[in-house]
This record gives sequence, C-alpha cells and structure tokens, in this order.
Amino acid sequence: MLEQLRQCAAQIGQIVVGKDLQIRLSLTCLLAGGHLLIEDAPGVGKTTLAHAIAISLGLPFRRIQFTSDLLPSDVIGVSVYDRANGQFVFHPGPIFSEVLLADEINRASPKTQSALLEAMEEGQVSVDGLSRPLPQPFFVIATQNPLHQVGTFPLPESQLDRFLMCISLGYPDRAAERALLAGAPRRDLLRQLSSVTRPADLLAAQEAVKRVHASAALLDYVQALLAHTRSSGKYAEGLSPRAGLALLAAARAWAWLDGRDHVIPEDIQNVLPAVAGHRLRAAAREGGRALHGRELVAQLIAAVKVP
Repeated sequence: MLEQLRQCAAQIGQIVVGKDLQIRLSLTCLLAGGHLLIEDAPGVGKTTLAHAIAISLGLPFRRIQFTSDLLPSDVIGVSVYDRANGQFVFHPGPIFSEVLLADEINRASPKTQSALLEAMEEGQVSVDGLSRPLPQPFFVIATQNPLHQVGTFPLPESQLDRFLMCISLGYPDRAAERALLAGAPRRDLLRQLSSVTRPADLLAAQEAVKRVHASAALLDYVQALLAHTRSSGKYAEGLSPRAGLALLAAARAWAWLDGRDHVIPEDIQNVLPAVAGHRLRAAAREGGRALHGRELVAQLIAAVKVP
C-alpha cells in the first residue's frame, strides 16, 4: 500500500506541478484521518489538487460551491414528504461522499459553515432527530480565499480546529509555471487519470498509520511544544489537546510514508507548520505587525529543545 500511495503522489504531481510538499502533506492529512483546509488566492490549483487526489485514490467525489445564500440543507440533505407513502423521505446531500470539496467555504454564512462541524468531528450528520453515518473514509477538502477579498466570512476558531491541516499552494516557480503554460489543459489531464488505490486499501493504510510507534521521549517533545504555546505569553491561545492529538496523528502518517514504524522529532517538525499554523495567533504585534502562523510555528520550533 505504501508503494501505491507513492505512485498516487507521483501521479498527482504530474497535474499539480512543483508542489510535492503540499501533495505529501495532503496525503498525510488523509492518512491521519483528518480534514484539509487550503487557503490561497483563486487560480493556483486548489480545486485541481482536490480532484487529482480523489481520482488517484479511487474515491467518489462531490463538490459544493459555497455561496452566501447556501443553506445547511443544501449540504446535508433534506426530508421531503412523500404523499404516496404518507411519510417523509430523506434525500441525502452532497456531504454523503468519501471526498467532499467545500469550495470557497468562507463565502458561506456561519450557519452553513457550522453544518460541517458534526460531520467532520464524528463522521455522521443528524437530521430529523436521527444520526446518519457518512461513508468511510470521509475526507473534507475545503478551500478558502484570503480574508481581505470581498464577500468572505472568517471561519470561527471552532471550525478551524476541525481541520487537521491548513496548507497554501502559492504561485508556482518559473519552471513549474512554464510546464503549465506549455502543457495540456489540467482538465484534460484529469480526465486521463486512473485510480491507483481502492477505498478499502486506504482504510487499511489508515489503520497501519495508527500502529506507528511514538516513544515516551517523543510524547515529551509534543507536550513541551503544547506547553510552550500555553505558558510563553507569545500566543493569544495555546494549542488544545485536540491539536496535540492532530500533531501526533500527522507525524505518524508522515513517518509511515517514509517507510518507518516509529516517529522521530523531525516528523513532528515537518508537519507542525500545517497542523499548528492556522491554530496559533500572536498575543501582540512584533515590529509593528502581527506575525503569520508559519512564523509563529518557526519561533515555537526554535524555542523548544528536542529531548
């Protein structure tokens, strides 16, 4: 299965050119059983990446274009009265899919954004007093435009915390952009992709990731990182226990992709920017400006020594 996932990463890299790190982080997030937030400007390949991941992994894929008038029922589904049977019949929404692309999630109202909370946390949705399980695996890839753009609603901290990772694609370098300009349209290339794995294979890989060993010293390092965010005074809020669990799960998945059965401190450091960057805010400005999440993570890594 490991070799198949490496083939997936290589295949996705032919579509999303020059973004090997972001592709690996995306697969790490999926293997860790989490959900992914991609924050970047329009047109840099966020939707293309989501499509390529779903196709390569052989997972059914649904897309919701979030807008200001989108309702929670448009995401979850709705019960409609059936006169013939004399009862309400539930019509599932697009959330009932293995991979859900929540495109431009911060253009929807907070009420609609919150419709994803239960699904992302518990793998189920509650409608008309009944809990309906979602397919497994269930993976949300949400995209978010920069908050300074018109028509955006900032995601609340409770919603952000449901995303195991947040990444940014950024503009391609010169060589990658030249390959994009000279190559075939990405939509045509997506149609040529074939699935490398099956959903059952992915579930087995997720179980294997859970068995990757984390030593007591490694757990000490994770706790030291969490404690520093809570006690140093540099951060508005410290990292929560959920963030600590997310960090450990992501590090296990990163180690597994490297072919190891144990986690090392470098695994923690490799995934920490994507896991903690969207969860940390500076307590005060430095040099007249608020530090970005990745800058705060860099300070955190420098401040906490490896045991």
